[in-house]
Amino acid sequence: MNILAIESSCDETAVALYAGDAATGCGRILAEQIASQIETHARFGGVVPEVASREHLAALPPMVDAVMQEADLGWNHIDAIAVTSGPGLMGALLVGTSFARAAACVHGIPVLPVHHMEGHLLAPGLAGQLPAFPFITLLVSGGHTMLVRVDAIGSYSLIGQTLDDAAGECFDKSARLLGLPYPGGPEVARLARDGDASRFPLPRPMLNKDNLDFSFSGLKTAVMYAVRKLGGSEALSDQERRDMAAAIEEAICDVLVSKALRACRQQRAPRLVIAGGVAANSHLRGLLASRGKGVELFLPELRHCTDNAAMIAYAAFARYGAGAPAPAEWDARPRWPLHELTPPHTLISN
Repeated sequence: MNILAIESSCDETAVALYAGDAATGCGRILAEQIASQIETHARFGGVVPEVASREHLAALPPMVDAVMQEADLGWNHIDAIAVTSGPGLMGALLVGTSFARAAACVHGIPVLPVHHMEGHLLAPGLAGQLPAFPFITLLVSGGHTMLVRVDAIGSYSLIGQTLDDAAGECFDKSARLLGLPYPGGPEVARLARDGDASRFPLPRPMLNKDNLDFSFSGLKTAVMYAVRKLGGSEALSDQERRDMAAAIEEAICDVLVSKALRACRQQRAPRLVIAGGVAANSHLRGLLASRGKGVELFLPELRHCTDNAAMIAYAAFARYGAGAPAPAEWDARPRWPLHELTPPHTLISN
């Protein structure tokens, strides 16, 4: 089953070709490309939806051609087109879904709409095999911070989420307070390598609350007051900036790791998946490895932590390869609650 996958939900245009064997449940990536818009949006300090849509429109067609050429496959070899249909920026989603619909119409192949979050939840399958069910996924990025219990493909329970800022958003906003460029997460991580986190004792919001929810707005506010006390970002010495970056990274990662491991204990699910852009943070990975005794840890490759089309292809393969039919009616959905997804076998029986 050769699947051409398209991801355009936010500020990465991604295309992949995935060959899956329904008999074994395994597959491999034949070719993939990711085009980031970071430099385009950096001058605005964040993603501008209209600009993102135009960038997707320009990048997508040549990327599809390049991926198919790399895999040495023609349209007659493609069995289905998987496309992110939500959640995400509406204009950006429409670029990908419109291309998928048009190509499917011309070449007479089905379109498989995919939930973006399901792609992240199932991303470990790209390495060859999903963890045994049930497992817990910490999905952490610029727009999402949530803990999800995964009991089967399509059977997801949201057990914790941020009440305000996402972890990646906190990284970006804190970086701005330090006078660092967008995107802030990688910049904070870079400076933190040579910083002393103990110099600035920052709060761990909701760390001691007996629940699995997150809150990062208070941490961002604490950074603002700490920087202001030092005279503002312009007055920070290089070492102060490095130490503050280390303190920010330590505080965010401490909360993420503590809540994720607590979820595994409470849910009696000793397998933990980390997904999303922040999953690429080396300090987060190190903390999980050192503190996650008794928990089996699954981490996607770094290139598959951020938004990518390979995870969309695999999610489509896992869902529709099991025999579920492609939906007759669907549309791009900027908001799409995860709980509305159902296991593939319920679609087959209907």
